[in-house]
Amino acid sequence: MTEHLYYRDSFLYEFDAEVIDVTTVESRPAIILDRTAFYPTSGGQVFDTGWIVPAGQAEKLRVAEVAEHEDGTILHFLENPAQIQTGSRVRGLIDADRRRDHMQQHTGQHVLSAAFVRSLNMPTVSFHMGVESCSIDLDTKGLTARQAETAEALANDIVTENRSVGIRFVTSEEAQKLGLRKLPPAERDQLRLIDIQDFDLTACGGTHVTATGQIGCVLLRKIEKVRQGWRVEFVCGKRAVSTARRDYTTLAESAGLLSAHVWDVPQQVRKSQEEVRALKKSAEHVLAELTDLYAGRMLGEIVESGGRKVVVRVFPDRDLGFIKLLAQRLTRQSSNVVALLGVSSDPPAVVFAQSPGQPFDMSALMKEALAKLGGRGGGSKDMAQGGPAQSAGIEAELTQIAAQLGQNQKL
Repeated sequence: MTEHLYYRDSFLYEFDAEVIDVTTVESRPAIILDRTAFYPTSGGQVFDTGWIVPAGQAEKLRVAEVAEHEDGTILHFLENPAQIQTGSRVRGLIDADRRRDHMQQHTGQHVLSAAFVRSLNMPTVSFHMGVESCSIDLDTKGLTARQAETAEALANDIVTENRSVGIRFVTSEEAQKLGLRKLPPAERDQLRLIDIQDFDLTACGGTHVTATGQIGCVLLRKIEKVRQGWRVEFVCGKRAVSTARRDYTTLAESAGLLSAHVWDVPQQVRKSQEEVRALKKSAEHVLAELTDLYAGRMLGEIVESGGRKVVVRVFPDRDLGFIKLLAQRLTRQSSNVVALLGVSSDPPAVVFAQSPGQPFDMSALMKEALAKLGGRGGGSKDMAQGGPAQSAGIEAELTQIAAQLGQNQKL
C-alpha cells in the first residue's frame, strides 16, 4: 500500500520516493511508489498532475493521471516511463497551481454544503469537480434563487472570517459520536475528518486549505432541477475571479452591441426577442400571401390533363419551408392538383403533394425519387418531403414522375 502524504499536508508539492513497481494498466504505462503526494481521483475531486524526476537525471517525466486501487495502491500514469526501473529513487513534483485550485474548490464545497444545511436544511448528496466549474446535488424538492443566495452569503461569511481548517483521524466508532455532517457509506478502521472551526465536520480524503480565507470566495453560477433534487453550480477562489471576468467581458461586449448599459442587457434582449417574434410573424404572413399568389398564378397557367393539373417546378433560390407551404396552397385551392416541387439551392429539397381524394401515393413516389437522387425523406399518401443528396437531376426526375402520372391516368 502506498503512503498517502497528501492526507496530512495538502501543501506538500515536492517529495522523494522509491519505485516499488513499473506496470501497465489497460495498455497504459504506470509506476507505483512507496509514498506519494499525488492525489488520485476520488470523492468528487479530480487527480493531481505534475512530474516525476528520476534520481540523478534532469529530465522531468509528465504525470498525466493518478488513480487509486481498492487496496490503497496509487498508480501514476506517465507519458514516458521508459527511464524508470523498480527499486530506483525518484522525486515527485506536484503541479502547484492545479493543486491550489482543487483545494479552493473542495474546501469551498464543504463550506457551501454546510451553509445549505445550516440555513436551509438541505443536505448534499453528491459533489462533482469539473474543469471549469463544480457542482453539488442537494436533497430537496425545491430551491429558489433567493434561497441559494442566502446559502452563498453564509458561505462567504465563513470565508471572510478565515476560520481554521484542521485534519483529524478517528475511528468509525468515535465518528458516530461527533455529529458529522455526512458519514461515509463504507466501514473503515480509521476516518480522516476535515474540521472547519465551529462550522462543519465531515469525513473526506481530499486536499484542503488550512484556513477558509484561502478559499478566496464562493460564487454560485446557476441552479437547476435534476432527478434526485437540485443541482447548484459554483466556483471558488481564482477560478471565481477568472469566471467573473469572463462573464463581465461577455456582458460588456453584449451591452456594446445593444448600445446599452450592462445592467440593461436583459431588458434589451427581451425587447429584441419581441421584435424578432413580430418580424417573424409578419414574414410568415407575407410568405402566406406570396404562396397564395404563386399558387393562383401557377394553376392559371397549367392546362388540365386527364381531369387534373400536375404542377412541376424547381426553384433555384427558395427553401424547403417555401415549397412545402406552396404545395399546401396549391392542393387547397383546387381539388384536382398534384404538385411536384423542388429546391436546387443548398440544401436541396423536394416536396410531393396532391389534393385530398386524388389516387396517387406521394410517399411511395418520394421513395422512388430518392432511390435515384439519394438522400432521405418520407411522408403520407397526400404529402411527402425529402432531402436529395445533391441538386443535380432533381428537375429531370420530377418531369419523369409527372409523365409517369399521366401514363397511369391513361391506364
